[in-house]
Amino acid sequence: MASQPAQSPPQASSSSTSPKLTPAEPHEYQVPYKWILTPEHLTAFQQSSTHSEILAFIDELNDAVKGVKLTDGVEEVKNSEILQAIFKILEEVEQIAKDTPPVPNAASRFGNPAFRDFYDKVSAASESLHRRYLVPLGLPEDSIEEVRVYFNEMWGNRTRIDYGSGMELNWLCWILCLKKLSLLPSSLNPYIPTHMFFNSYIRLMRLLQSTYWLEPAGSHGVWGLDDYHFLPFLWGSGQLVGHRFIRPRAIHDAEVVEECSRDWMYFACVGFVNSIKTASLRWHSPMLDDISAVKTWDKVNAGMKKMYRAEVLGKLPVMQHFLFGSLLPAPVARLSPSPSPSSPSAAHAHHPSQGRTVEAASNGKETEGNGKEKEGGLDACGHAHAPRNPSGIHPKVLASLQARGEAPPGPHGGEDKGGAGQREVGWGDCCGIPVPSVFAAAQEGEGGQAKGGYALSGVRPVPFD
Repeated sequence: MASQPAQSPPQASSSSTSPKLTPAEPHEYQVPYKWILTPEHLTAFQQSSTHSEILAFIDELNDAVKGVKLTDGVEEVKNSEILQAIFKILEEVEQIAKDTPPVPNAASRFGNPAFRDFYDKVSAASESLHRRYLVPLGLPEDSIEEVRVYFNEMWGNRTRIDYGSGMELNWLCWILCLKKLSLLPSSLNPYIPTHMFFNSYIRLMRLLQSTYWLEPAGSHGVWGLDDYHFLPFLWGSGQLVGHRFIRPRAIHDAEVVEECSRDWMYFACVGFVNSIKTASLRWHSPMLDDISAVKTWDKVNAGMKKMYRAEVLGKLPVMQHFLFGSLLPAPVARLSPSPSPSSPSAAHAHHPSQGRTVEAASNGKETEGNGKEKEGGLDACGHAHAPRNPSGIHPKVLASLQARGEAPPGPHGGEDKGGAGQREVGWGDCCGIPVPSVFAAAQEGEGGQAKGGYALSGVRPVPFD
């Protein structure tokens, strides 16, 4: 289990989130932007109201889902206008995916370039989707430009064609924004993790991951849980807190996993992992294997929450992509001035309070304030950066593009600087590590198109080695 950050953030109450806004209240909305650039920024975020709101919302849903099965609340969900509106939005996104098939890409295990077309279509449709389905239910029209950015970014990164816990966090932020705008009453809390998140969003993400071979963001199997998701394990263990019969060690029994997958997220996720990977759980998912030795679900759930706080909300490579707006504000005012996004030498915007100046030149050399060349690969952000190439794109990201046979246009790799909110603060994509999709590996040699859903019929499990 990962250790918590050195300076622990304030504990969030699980009883409620921040005060909600109502359509009658005057409010100046803001297009979300990226603010976290340095470890100092990350520390400020961990002590901010936004950090506390996110933790409080996760805890609120975690408490509400205790003992709630995936099949519970069908009538309540059916009679909820807001849930049905969100389901219709996701159905339209799914139809966009079906209308945007992957391009022939048999020579590569990396993400399929057709995902960029899918991303662009969803981004173009998102304003209309919010206006048609959510404005009639009370969403302020002038909030759409802020809320839709989280919606656009919760499907994956357009540049890298990958998906990870940071994109999953964008889904959470989208729902949290709707909650703060009073569209989601607390009575629906038990069904947000089950019906809205797992039965709808995760199902759709499995389709996208298998269709476009989305690369896992970060290292392959970074959590030892799932290559892409974290929250299903957190809320899934929350479902089982206090269960009288099912124990964590039951994930090693294939029959129990199959039976419990119908009602419990945790077992459904374990079953999915087993369906696309060979060998035993202890080899391809060692952390899941370790967690199975814990005696109670209470301890598993508590560990998952600590792990999420430390390994997602407490990690700079993840949170450097977090988007702040008026509903989820940054701890302090935006940095100003910031380097021009068109400048090939602007690898990052660095905070002046760090006590030293680091210049990331286009040749990859770094200098300290005294003009002496800095030894080693760490810059003021605490990142290890390889020398930049003339395109202005990190070499590992460029390698991923080249593996797909895509030469970036223009001297700086085009206008896309790595996603929403990134161009505005003037720093390019960072720390991208191209990782082959597990779906690509699993389907290699089958000769058929990717198949979505949990059964993944026709997909050959990928060997652990």
